[in-house]
Amino acid sequence: MSVAFTKEDSAETASETLLPDRPVSPHPNLVTEAGLKALEFQLDQAREAYETAQEIEDVNERRRQAAIPLRDMRYFAARVRTAQVIADPASTDTVAFGSTVTFERDDGRVQTYRIVGEDEADPKAGSISFASPVAKLLLGKAVGDEVGASGQGLEIISIS
Repeated sequence: MSVAFTKEDSAETASETLLPDRPVSPHPNLVTEAGLKALEFQLDQAREAYETAQEIEDVNERRRQAAIPLRDMRYFAARVRTAQVIADPASTDTVAFGSTVTFERDDGRVQTYRIVGEDEADPKAGSISFASPVAKLLLGKAVGDEVGASGQGLEIISIS
């Protein structure tokens, strides 16, 4: 059947609605309790956007508007399903998942980050992923320890 006899504008329109899945990290899906709640919220947001798109009458526009929420629903459903909630660390003796670490760099800058899951990491807001290079250096270390890589040194000042 020719495209002229379908409600679809073109083959291009159909391909616009088939988005590739969002990449999923190979690392374990470790999350804080707040991180799990955030994933569940994002899944709900994607579902609502998808349901809203389904109300659009024009089939091509409905497909376009539903493509991103549908992809996000698949991603967040998988992330919620595979989430491993890690409780806040019981001790502040060493850096662990969920710890907030303050360290000083060789150049004198003092930075503070909380080590969290990949989906909840936001360096500008003060959190980094446990899989990040800096977090990997810090995990398991104590106050006063110095760590470094690639010519950059860090000294742990405090853990909370």
